[in-house]
Amino acid sequence: MSALRRQSHTCHTICQYPTVFLLLLLCGSAFAGEAAVDPTDNGVDVLQDSTVDIDSRSSETSVAAEELVDPTLTREYMGPLADAVTQAEGKAEALSILGSEIAPGTSQRLSWSATELFEGVPVSTPVLVANGIAPGPTLCLTAAVHGDELNGIEMVRRIFHDIEPRKLSGALIGVPIVNVQGFRRGSRYLPDRRDLNRYFPGNPNGSAAARIAHSLFVDVIANCDALIDLHTGSFERTNLPQLRANLRDPDVVTLTHGFGAMVVLHSKPTIGTLRYAATLAGIPAVTVEAGGPSQLELAEVKHGVKGVESLLTTLGMTRKRRLWGNPEPVYYRSSWVRADNGGILLSDVSLGSTVRKGDLLGTITDPMSNARTELRSPYSGRIIGMARNQVVMPGFATFHVGIETDEVSASEDKEVEVVEKTGDGGYVDGMSE
Repeated sequence: MSALRRQSHTCHTICQYPTVFLLLLLCGSAFAGEAAVDPTDNGVDVLQDSTVDIDSRSSETSVAAEELVDPTLTREYMGPLADAVTQAEGKAEALSILGSEIAPGTSQRLSWSATELFEGVPVSTPVLVANGIAPGPTLCLTAAVHGDELNGIEMVRRIFHDIEPRKLSGALIGVPIVNVQGFRRGSRYLPDRRDLNRYFPGNPNGSAAARIAHSLFVDVIANCDALIDLHTGSFERTNLPQLRANLRDPDVVTLTHGFGAMVVLHSKPTIGTLRYAATLAGIPAVTVEAGGPSQLELAEVKHGVKGVESLLTTLGMTRKRRLWGNPEPVYYRSSWVRADNGGILLSDVSLGSTVRKGDLLGTITDPMSNARTELRSPYSGRIIGMARNQVVMPGFATFHVGIETDEVSASEDKEVEVVEKTGDGGYVDGMSE
């Protein structure tokens, strides 16, 4: 068929079926803008190390063919993190970062530019720095590595608004919006649909995601002595405020103890995540998961802020904050309960609820036949994550149960992994990190 005849045929079809064409156009736009699959809804159902996955990259965000460089640091090891302030000697020095010198006892707002738009316009985002009057460790906070995760942005803002550099030992560095391109679009991903948190420590000659990851790691993260990466749940799932941490690392354990009343989920970091790259470089790191995406949730924000401020007090970096109450449980195993049918999910439990094996978690109702199926807990434990009420498909991860167990210890040398083979190298299901 000639080009002229094809054009005429297309015009005739559009005119004859305008509604169909409009639907196809809208669907095409949706698929072009976002991934067509939920990359976190595959992977592991029950784990001892809850975020271990043989291959944490989905087909939409695969980096298997991309070489990531070894992480490098610009600082010297200060010794055990718990003793970093008491063992610090001499006077505080100016902090050199992003081409600027931050004098002791002062704070400054800098700018980090990681990439450019298609038009060649630089994409920059703020970096907040507070350099204390006394020597000590440098603690870094990162938020919105996924652009639709808003709670961490507000946490960073509140923490830096309250900090007083003249009463601080060490330094605090905050990047409230790491994935500024995703943030502007209200999207978890970069414009090319890649998940930035699968490309650390990055590669200066790699893909757009790898270059951004490398720039952040070299220009900012390499200056840190410890890292807190702030996240929320993903894909209309929400998390009870919790720490994801490898409890086999003593400095990471120090971080978890400092947060006070926050649930801890023992997990080895997934390859490609910021937490993995930082730990590999000798920077103890934890991930804070609090709430869900695309909303600002004040209760979760306050919980996270209080945890970080308690950590600053525990490390000796500040003295004005009181320590938080009784510690929350540590979970070494967890399980996601999946939907077996499609339909409308309505929950019968809430975040933080304690459940016994066999307890009703929620129901899924077929909106056409009104047939209803029940979701029941396969374990005794606590709801540490869950899907918001919504329409779900079979296999959707709905409730995350932290499993009560006395049999697994973080000090054990032997590690057991129970992995569900998905065939597509999926993420750990429901995990935001």
